[in-house]
Amino acid sequence: MTTVDQIDFKNKKAIIRVDFNVPLNEENRVTDPTRILAAKPTIDAVLAQGGSCILMSHLGRPKGITPGLSLGHIVKTVEEILGVSVLFAQDSIGESAQALAAQLKPGEVLLLENLRFHEEETKGDSTFAKELANLADIYINDAFGTAHRAHASTTIIAQFFPDRKVVGKLLEQEIEAIDKVLQTGEKPVLAILGGSKVSSKITIIENILDKIDHLIIGGGMAYTFVKAKGGSVGNSICEDDYLDFTLELMEKAKAKNVQIHLPVDVIATTDFSNDSERKTMDINEIPNGWEGLDAGHKSLENFKQVVLEAKTILWNGPLGVFEFSNFANGTIELGTFIAESTAKGAFSLVGGGDSVAAVKQFGFDHKVSYVSTGGGAMLESLEGKTLPGIAALKE
Repeated sequence: MTTVDQIDFKNKKAIIRVDFNVPLNEENRVTDPTRILAAKPTIDAVLAQGGSCILMSHLGRPKGITPGLSLGHIVKTVEEILGVSVLFAQDSIGESAQALAAQLKPGEVLLLENLRFHEEETKGDSTFAKELANLADIYINDAFGTAHRAHASTTIIAQFFPDRKVVGKLLEQEIEAIDKVLQTGEKPVLAILGGSKVSSKITIIENILDKIDHLIIGGGMAYTFVKAKGGSVGNSICEDDYLDFTLELMEKAKAKNVQIHLPVDVIATTDFSNDSERKTMDINEIPNGWEGLDAGHKSLENFKQVVLEAKTILWNGPLGVFEFSNFANGTIELGTFIAESTAKGAFSLVGGGDSVAAVKQFGFDHKVSYVSTGGGAMLESLEGKTLPGIAALKE
């Protein structure tokens, strides 16, 4: 793949697929600019060389033109982050976009309106992609968050730039981070999988078993493993349909010398709420009427040893219901262990919606090696799938 540093952008217009799908509050102000900040290095590189940037993105899931999801709302934030004024096209294609793109001078930035105001975007329409392509000289994909979608702006557009399609700096970082875990990571390699369901992580576990040495299972997933082994999990979340599969998985892991680490104790409650009665109990002996919502002290002590000895760490999914402050301790402690291991030289990658939310909420985002910007794309990469947006840059 061609990188940003290998291209001369002088007097060239680069159309960049960014992921500016950022949260807005009731006043339509950006509440978390992380994704805009993540795109800045690529945009800066183009501008520094005397090129100009045409930025395209989606925002939310509009059905046709939806004023509340206009990218016009984020122009001010984009200007503040980039430190340059940003022109805004009222549409992503058509006369307004063409006129503004044609007049764009070196050093200038143009933001197009929400791509998904046109259904052709998500349908991967070739004509729509060609109209976007006609606005610029070079195509850059820097949107890892949508790289798993074969949309017009993420995949189809690349065919109109056979020799001028480029991987953006953010996308390049994401690919490298996943490679470090799955291909080149220093051993021992540890994967920590949490969240509620085993069923949503099956393909990930099967794909990574050949690449890892240790697997910590936490969160709601753990109870399916415990019940499969004969434990009593009370009213804890459990997927009875996956008990046999879980046993097979443990056998596969054993055959591949992968050590699986399960919680041994949990903080349980009788009611799914923050203020309900709490008790620490053995994970194998949870009585009816009680459900585990967080990892207990002994479990965390066990996990700490594994985390501190690891040289490469993947974290996907919390250890408990961290949205409730009384059941957030396991997730916070795990973040502390990973931060400590990272400080000692381990490489740590955090990915997937809930774990990313947790590291941001508890201030670990600058204490781990890399926080992925793409939930679905990250998970599909870990499943071993080739992402269409990345494949299009290689063809």
